[in-house]
Amino acid sequence: MDWNRWYSLKSYLRSSLWTVPLIAVAIYAVVKPVAEMVGRWMVRQGALDPKTGLLGLSMSGARSLLGDIVSADLAFLVFTFASLLVAIQVAGGQYTPRIIATTLLRDNIIRSISGLFVFTLLFANRTQGWMGEEEVHQLQVLITALFGFASVVAFLFLIDYAAKSLRPVSLVARVGEQGVAVIESVYPAPTTGVTTPPEHDKERCAPDRVVRQRGKSGIVLAVNLEMLVTKARRADIVIEFVPQVGDLVAVDEPLFYLYGKSGVVDESRLRTLVAFGTERTIEQDPMFAFRILVDIALKALSAAINDPTTAVLAIDQLHRLLRMVGKRSLHIEEILDRSGRVRVILRTPNWEDFVHISFREVRQYGAGSIQIARRLRAAMENLIETLPGHRHEALRIELALLDRAIAVEHPFPEDLALARIADSQGLGGSATSTADN
Repeated sequence: MDWNRWYSLKSYLRSSLWTVPLIAVAIYAVVKPVAEMVGRWMVRQGALDPKTGLLGLSMSGARSLLGDIVSADLAFLVFTFASLLVAIQVAGGQYTPRIIATTLLRDNIIRSISGLFVFTLLFANRTQGWMGEEEVHQLQVLITALFGFASVVAFLFLIDYAAKSLRPVSLVARVGEQGVAVIESVYPAPTTGVTTPPEHDKERCAPDRVVRQRGKSGIVLAVNLEMLVTKARRADIVIEFVPQVGDLVAVDEPLFYLYGKSGVVDESRLRTLVAFGTERTIEQDPMFAFRILVDIALKALSAAINDPTTAVLAIDQLHRLLRMVGKRSLHIEEILDRSGRVRVILRTPNWEDFVHISFREVRQYGAGSIQIARRLRAAMENLIETLPGHRHEALRIELALLDRAIAVEHPFPEDLALARIADSQGLGGSATSTADN
């Protein structure tokens, strides 16, 4: 299987709720025959009395217990999937639709509990149908009872977990954790403070060959950089990946620029090193984590929802991610081989891009809220204090724009003075005014 197909398949399976229940069906198909064979062997060896057994249940008692477990697990499954559909609608409407595939459908706890319900339902149903008129399969009944008890506990835990995970603070925190992981993988090196442009920007020339997108349009999900470097080294050329991860690439748009003697390069093999999809994912796209958090903040600041406190929670995570990005080297456009020669050119967001997406739209929609203005100021001032000097200019520009925006939004001097105070809680925290009195 080509790399791009394998990556797309993995991404699809990770965001699909049905995969773990399907695995549970496969586990049931293996465990059930083994349990039946062990039960028969224990009866033949005299280690298990088929009448009193481990639970001491009669035929009617065993059938009643199994029937109750089947009914309970069926109800648990219906409730779980119905609740999940409601949660998806609420999250998409109140927060952002982009949170569904990246967070809700990738929740392994929900998927694992669903798998437990499916396994228990199948095991209990099979045990109930397999029992004869006189013999109670005590080992199978015991196993079913244990899984039934586990299902009840898991169901009660799921209700509590789902209620807590749908809170705004939980959702934005999970997006923040995903953002931290992708930033660490995409930008592993600390910043050096050097801002010289890459060599390919200084001496850019016309490419010797252009590889265009074929098949169908799609959003770039990921690129196999290691294989690109290998192909470029073998052909002794430089490969430039034209779009950026997260971009939509239409058919016949440039996908690669090849520099050097590129006649031996197979275009179709190059295309297999790029994974496309219908929706952005976070794995190689650090900007998407920022986009989700900003969308949550903008939705919270809309007139329909009017929840600036949720927007503050999103700004908390944006502040956290910006601090992390600001301490890392963002100039990885030129990827070298082992000999130190440039082999692959890949465009990535720069510091100004991250600053703009974090503050511009939130300021435009939230400058009229004193709470948002104070939290934005606290984030900007803290970043100026904690990040290296070459990161300050973009932050100072945003701070000046914030001052101009709140001067327009707050005509009363008292409100304006309050809005100019940096507060990490928006309103209610300990703050020191930076305004001139």
